Amino acid sequence: MKSFDSLVDAIEYYKTIGFKMDFNLAFDHLICSENMIRLQPSAFEIIEVIRFDASTDPGEESVLFVVQSMDGKLKGTLVSAYGTYADTVSKDLLDKLKLHHS
Repeated sequence: MKSFDSLVDAIEYYKTIGFKMDFNLAFDHLICSENMIRLQPSAFEIIEVIRFDASTDPGEESVLFVVQSMDGKLKGTLVSAYGTYADTVSKDLLDKLKLHHS
């Protein structure tokens, strides 16, 4: 796994290799707001997970998920907070994300 100095550096790197979509959590699926593409947990796989810890500000702690659709045609990243600032998601989506974020 490649290491990165910051979350922004990691996102920019993955964009250069084709992971250009910006996904967000939407309770029971991922959504790309730019084109309204939605991916249910069974429709995507997590390629890589990178955790960023902020030594001074817990509000800056985050996880970068590198994801792609099962057919490999849709590729992007998902940034999610963890801990106190974590997003509320469905059990199925949470299970999918937890499987890769230990």
